[in-house]
Amino acid sequence: MSEVWLYSLASVVVVSLISLAGVAVLALKQEILNRIVFILVSLAVGALFGDALIHLLPEAYASFESELTATYWVMTGFLLFFLIEKYLHWHHHHDESGIHIHPVGYNNIIADGFHNFIDGVLIGVSYLVSLPIGLATTLAVILHEIPQEIGDFGVLISAGFTRQKALLVNLLTGCSAILGTILALILGTRLEVLTTLAIPLTAGGFLYIAAVDLLPSLHKETRPFRSLLQLAAIIAGVAIMAWLKINEG
Repeated sequence: MSEVWLYSLASVVVVSLISLAGVAVLALKQEILNRIVFILVSLAVGALFGDALIHLLPEAYASFESELTATYWVMTGFLLFFLIEKYLHWHHHHDESGIHIHPVGYNNIIADGFHNFIDGVLIGVSYLVSLPIGLATTLAVILHEIPQEIGDFGVLISAGFTRQKALLVNLLTGCSAILGTILALILGTRLEVLTTLAIPLTAGGFLYIAAVDLLPSLHKETRPFRSLLQLAAIIAGVAIMAWLKINEG
Protein backbone atom coordinates (compact mmCIF):
# COMPACT_ATOMS: atom_id res chain seq x y z
CA MET A 1 0.00 0.00 0.00
CA SER A 2 2.93 2.35 0.71
CA GLU A 3 4.05 1.86 -2.90
CA VAL A 4 0.60 2.94 -4.09
CA TRP A 5 0.82 6.12 -2.01
CA LEU A 6 4.35 6.84 -3.26
CA TYR A 7 3.50 6.45 -6.94
CA SER A 8 0.16 8.25 -6.59
CA LEU A 9 1.55 11.29 -4.81
CA ALA A 10 4.61 11.51 -7.08
CA SER A 11 2.37 11.33 -10.14
CA VAL A 12 -0.11 13.95 -8.97
CA VAL A 13 2.70 16.36 -8.00
CA VAL A 14 4.07 16.08 -11.54
CA VAL A 15 0.59 16.73 -12.93
CA SER A 16 0.14 19.75 -10.64
CA LEU A 17 3.44 21.22 -11.81
CA ILE A 18 2.14 21.07 -15.38
CA SER A 19 0.29 24.26 -14.46
CA LEU A 20 3.71 25.89 -14.62
CA ALA A 21 3.57 25.48 -18.39
CA GLY A 22 2.64 29.13 -18.34
CA VAL A 23 6.29 29.85 -17.41
CA ALA A 24 7.14 29.71 -21.10
CA VAL A 25 4.61 32.45 -21.75
CA LEU A 26 5.57 34.36 -18.61
CA ALA A 27 9.12 34.70 -19.94
CA LEU A 28 7.89 36.58 -22.99
CA LYS A 29 7.87 40.33 -23.13
CA GLN A 30 4.56 41.94 -22.24
CA GLU A 31 4.00 43.31 -25.74
CA ILE A 32 4.52 39.86 -27.25
CA LEU A 33 2.17 38.35 -24.68
CA ASN A 34 -0.48 40.92 -25.57
CA ARG A 35 -0.24 39.86 -29.20
CA ILE A 36 -0.78 36.16 -28.56
CA VAL A 37 -3.37 36.23 -25.76
CA PHE A 38 -6.17 36.02 -28.35
CA ILE A 39 -4.65 32.76 -29.61
CA LEU A 40 -4.38 31.34 -26.08
CA VAL A 41 -8.00 32.25 -25.35
CA SER A 42 -9.08 30.63 -28.63
CA LEU A 43 -7.12 27.50 -27.72
CA ALA A 44 -8.89 27.49 -24.35
CA VAL A 45 -12.30 27.70 -26.09
CA GLY A 46 -11.50 24.64 -28.18
CA ALA A 47 -10.04 22.74 -25.23
CA LEU A 48 -13.03 23.54 -22.99
CA PHE A 49 -15.59 22.54 -25.62
CA GLY A 50 -13.59 19.45 -26.54
CA ASP A 51 -13.09 18.39 -22.94
CA ALA A 52 -16.76 18.91 -22.03
CA LEU A 53 -18.25 17.27 -25.14
CA ILE A 54 -15.67 14.56 -25.88
CA HIS A 55 -14.46 13.56 -22.42
CA LEU A 56 -16.73 14.69 -19.60
CA LEU A 57 -20.22 14.28 -21.12
CA PRO A 58 -19.69 10.66 -22.25
CA GLU A 59 -18.21 9.90 -18.82
CA ALA A 60 -21.20 11.53 -17.12
CA TYR A 61 -23.70 9.59 -19.24
CA ALA A 62 -21.88 6.35 -18.44
CA SER A 63 -21.94 7.11 -14.70
CA PHE A 64 -25.72 7.58 -14.41
CA GLU A 65 -28.42 5.03 -15.08
CA SER A 66 -30.41 7.68 -16.95
CA GLU A 67 -28.82 10.01 -19.52
CA LEU A 68 -31.57 12.51 -18.67
CA THR A 69 -30.35 12.63 -15.07
CA ALA A 70 -26.82 13.31 -16.27
CA THR A 71 -28.14 16.08 -18.52
CA TYR A 72 -29.95 17.68 -15.58
CA TRP A 73 -26.69 17.78 -13.63
CA VAL A 74 -24.87 19.31 -16.62
CA MET A 75 -27.56 22.00 -16.83
CA THR A 76 -27.21 22.50 -13.06
CA GLY A 77 -23.49 23.08 -13.53
CA PHE A 78 -24.20 25.57 -16.34
CA LEU A 79 -26.67 27.52 -14.20
CA LEU A 80 -24.40 27.30 -11.15
CA PHE A 81 -21.64 29.11 -13.02
CA PHE A 82 -24.19 31.63 -14.29
CA LEU A 83 -25.10 32.41 -10.67
CA ILE A 84 -21.45 32.58 -9.65
CA GLU A 85 -20.76 35.10 -12.39
CA LYS A 86 -23.86 37.11 -11.43
CA TYR A 87 -22.57 37.30 -7.88
CA LEU A 88 -19.14 38.41 -9.10
CA HIS A 89 -20.75 41.11 -11.26
CA TRP A 90 -22.67 42.37 -8.22
CA HIS A 91 -19.40 42.66 -6.31
CA HIS A 92 -17.01 44.28 -8.77
CA HIS A 93 -13.64 42.64 -8.24
CA HIS A 94 -10.41 44.60 -8.40
CA ASP A 95 -6.93 43.49 -7.59
CA GLU A 96 -4.67 45.40 -5.19
CA SER A 97 -3.68 47.88 -7.92
CA GLY A 98 -7.31 48.70 -8.65
CA ILE A 99 -7.33 46.91 -12.01
CA HIS A 100 -10.73 45.41 -12.86
CA ILE A 101 -10.80 41.62 -12.96
CA HIS A 102 -13.46 40.18 -15.27
CA PRO A 103 -15.61 37.48 -13.58
CA VAL A 104 -14.65 34.95 -16.28
CA GLY A 105 -11.27 34.75 -14.56
CA TYR A 106 -12.78 33.63 -11.26
CA ASN A 107 -15.24 31.32 -12.99
CA ASN A 108 -12.33 29.70 -14.81
CA ILE A 109 -10.46 29.23 -11.52
CA ILE A 110 -13.44 27.44 -9.93
CA ALA A 111 -14.07 25.19 -12.94
CA ASP A 112 -10.38 24.35 -13.30
CA GLY A 113 -10.17 23.55 -9.60
CA PHE A 114 -13.08 21.10 -9.93
CA HIS A 115 -11.52 19.55 -12.99
CA ASN A 116 -8.09 19.14 -11.42
CA PHE A 117 -9.72 17.60 -8.35
CA ILE A 118 -11.37 14.99 -10.59
CA ASP A 119 -8.04 14.31 -12.29
CA GLY A 120 -6.47 13.72 -8.89
CA VAL A 121 -9.23 11.31 -7.90
CA LEU A 122 -8.78 9.41 -11.16
CA ILE A 123 -5.04 9.09 -10.56
CA GLY A 124 -5.51 7.81 -7.01
CA VAL A 125 -8.22 5.32 -7.96
CA SER A 126 -6.19 4.08 -10.94
CA TYR A 127 -3.18 3.28 -8.76
CA LEU A 128 -5.47 1.44 -6.34
CA VAL A 129 -6.38 -0.82 -9.26
CA SER A 130 -2.83 -1.43 -10.50
CA LEU A 131 0.50 0.29 -11.11
CA PRO A 132 0.33 0.08 -14.95
CA ILE A 133 -3.18 1.56 -15.02
CA GLY A 134 -2.08 4.33 -12.67
CA LEU A 135 0.89 5.21 -14.88
CA ALA A 136 -1.28 5.18 -18.02
CA THR A 137 -3.86 7.44 -16.36
CA THR A 138 -1.14 9.83 -15.20
CA LEU A 139 0.25 10.10 -18.73
CA ALA A 140 -3.21 10.78 -20.14
CA VAL A 141 -3.84 13.49 -17.53
CA ILE A 142 -0.49 15.15 -18.24
CA LEU A 143 -1.15 15.27 -21.99
CA HIS A 144 -4.58 16.64 -21.23
CA GLU A 145 -3.33 19.32 -18.83
CA ILE A 146 -0.65 20.88 -21.04
CA PRO A 147 -2.97 22.54 -23.61
CA GLN A 148 -5.64 23.28 -21.00
CA GLU A 149 -3.34 25.02 -18.53
CA ILE A 150 -1.72 27.13 -21.25
CA GLY A 151 -5.21 28.13 -22.38
CA ASP A 152 -6.23 28.86 -18.77
CA PHE A 153 -3.20 31.11 -18.40
CA GLY A 154 -4.36 33.08 -21.44
CA VAL A 155 -7.90 33.37 -20.04
CA LEU A 156 -6.61 34.75 -16.72
CA ILE A 157 -4.39 37.28 -18.50
CA SER A 158 -7.33 38.30 -20.68
CA ALA A 159 -9.51 38.67 -17.56
CA GLY A 160 -7.10 41.18 -16.04
CA PHE A 161 -4.68 39.13 -13.93
CA THR A 162 -0.99 39.99 -14.03
CA ARG A 163 1.31 37.36 -15.50
CA GLN A 164 2.72 36.49 -12.06
CA LYS A 165 -0.71 36.18 -10.43
CA ALA A 166 -2.09 34.13 -13.33
CA LEU A 167 0.79 31.69 -13.01
CA LEU A 168 0.37 31.45 -9.22
CA VAL A 169 -3.38 30.87 -9.53
CA ASN A 170 -2.79 28.15 -12.15
CA LEU A 171 -0.37 26.45 -9.78
CA LEU A 172 -2.79 26.65 -6.84
CA THR A 173 -5.71 25.23 -8.82
CA GLY A 174 -3.39 22.49 -10.03
CA CYS A 175 -2.77 21.56 -6.38
CA SER A 176 -6.45 20.63 -6.01
CA ALA A 177 -5.47 17.47 -7.87
CA ILE A 178 -3.28 16.53 -4.90
CA LEU A 179 -6.30 16.83 -2.59
CA GLY A 180 -8.30 14.63 -4.96
CA THR A 181 -5.63 11.94 -4.97
CA ILE A 182 -5.24 11.91 -1.18
CA LEU A 183 -9.01 11.64 -0.67
CA ALA A 184 -9.21 8.87 -3.27
CA LEU A 185 -6.49 6.87 -1.51
CA ILE A 186 -8.11 7.35 1.90
CA LEU A 187 -11.76 6.88 0.95
CA GLY A 188 -11.45 4.60 -2.09
CA THR A 189 -14.84 3.76 -3.58
CA ARG A 190 -16.61 5.89 -0.95
CA LEU A 191 -15.59 8.95 -2.99
CA GLU A 192 -17.38 7.63 -6.08
CA VAL A 193 -20.62 9.56 -5.49
CA LEU A 194 -18.82 12.90 -5.19
CA THR A 195 -16.80 12.21 -8.34
CA THR A 196 -19.91 11.13 -10.23
CA LEU A 197 -21.60 14.47 -9.49
CA ALA A 198 -18.48 16.56 -10.06
CA ILE A 199 -18.06 15.33 -13.65
CA PRO A 200 -21.34 16.70 -15.12
CA LEU A 201 -21.11 19.86 -12.97
CA THR A 202 -17.64 20.52 -14.38
CA ALA A 203 -18.89 19.83 -17.91
CA GLY A 204 -21.65 22.41 -17.44
CA GLY A 205 -19.14 24.90 -16.07
CA PHE A 206 -16.78 24.40 -19.01
CA LEU A 207 -19.62 24.85 -21.51
CA TYR A 208 -20.73 28.05 -19.77
CA ILE A 209 -17.24 29.57 -19.73
CA ALA A 210 -16.51 28.67 -23.35
CA ALA A 211 -19.89 29.67 -24.80
CA VAL A 212 -20.92 32.63 -22.64
CA ASP A 213 -17.65 34.27 -21.61
CA LEU A 214 -14.91 33.42 -24.08
CA LEU A 215 -16.58 33.10 -27.49
CA PRO A 216 -18.17 36.60 -27.38
CA SER A 217 -14.78 38.09 -26.46
CA LEU A 218 -13.27 36.54 -29.57
CA HIS A 219 -15.71 38.48 -31.76
CA LYS A 220 -13.99 41.70 -30.72
CA GLU A 221 -11.28 40.70 -33.19
CA THR A 222 -12.50 41.53 -36.71
CA ARG A 223 -9.30 41.41 -38.77
CA PRO A 224 -9.58 38.48 -41.23
CA PHE A 225 -6.14 36.93 -40.69
CA ARG A 226 -6.29 37.08 -36.90
CA SER A 227 -9.85 35.72 -37.04
CA LEU A 228 -8.56 32.75 -39.04
CA LEU A 229 -5.88 32.24 -36.40
CA GLN A 230 -8.63 32.19 -33.77
CA LEU A 231 -10.52 29.54 -35.72
CA ALA A 232 -7.35 27.48 -36.16
CA ALA A 233 -6.62 27.67 -32.43
CA ILE A 234 -10.18 26.60 -31.53
CA ILE A 235 -9.95 23.65 -33.92
CA ALA A 236 -6.53 22.78 -32.48
CA GLY A 237 -7.97 22.75 -28.95
CA VAL A 238 -10.80 20.43 -29.98
CA ALA A 239 -8.43 18.24 -32.04
CA ILE A 240 -6.08 17.75 -29.09
CA MET A 241 -8.96 16.60 -26.90
CA ALA A 242 -10.23 14.29 -29.65
CA TRP A 243 -6.74 12.84 -30.13
CA LEU A 244 -6.45 12.16 -26.39
CA LYS A 245 -9.84 10.44 -26.45
CA ILE A 246 -8.86 8.23 -29.37
CA ASN A 247 -5.57 7.25 -27.75
CA GLU A 248 -6.65 7.02 -24.12
CA GLY A 249 -6.89 3.26 -24.37
